Formats: sequence, C-alpha cells, structure tokens
Amino acid sequence: MCDTGDQQTTALVHVKEPAATIVEMLKDVTSHEGEDAVFECRLSRETTQDAQWFLGDVPLQSNEMNEIRVQGTRHTLILRKVTLEDCGPISFKVGQHTSEA
Repeated sequence: MCDTGDQQTTALVHVKEPAATIVEMLKDVTSHEGEDAVFECRLSRETTQDAQWFLGDVPLQSNEMNEIRVQGTRHTLILRKVTLEDCGPISFKVGQHTSEA
C-alpha cells in the first residue's frame, strides 16, 4: 500500500509455485511372482502439485498392496507381492509430465 495522506493505492503480490519436472525417469522392473516391485523417480524440486501413480489406467493409492512414499524430491511406488495380474505399464504423473515403465 502507498499512502500520501490524501491519496492511497494498493496492490497484491501473487506468487506461483514453479512446475516440477521429472529429472530421473522410471526404469523397467522385472520381479518374480510373490516378490515386491519397486519403482522410483525424482523430481526437479519438492512440490505441492498433485502426483499420481498408475497401473495401466488405474490410479494407485497407498494400501496393503501398494506403498507410495515421498521423500523430498524422490517418489517411490512399491507393489507388494506381485502376481501375473500386476504385469503392465506403470506410470507416474506430476503436472504435465509423465514417466512410464
């Protein structure tokens, strides 16, 4: 705000978070049935942007079958005790960026 006594003006400052990019892409994983499969990728920065893991077109959530971790810029998906039905593309999306394995 600027106040000269008889006049006044105000302005607002808006700060937008820069978009995070994927700097370390997913790598293909081969696991034996009953083992865990671990997928990792790294972002350019920590972010509050929505990040989502997918198995095929199905969005994944952390539960007894899947563990999703975020440690700083590293995002990890652990598929617990995989079966043949778990075969297929795994993808990670953040903002406009996607990595697939």
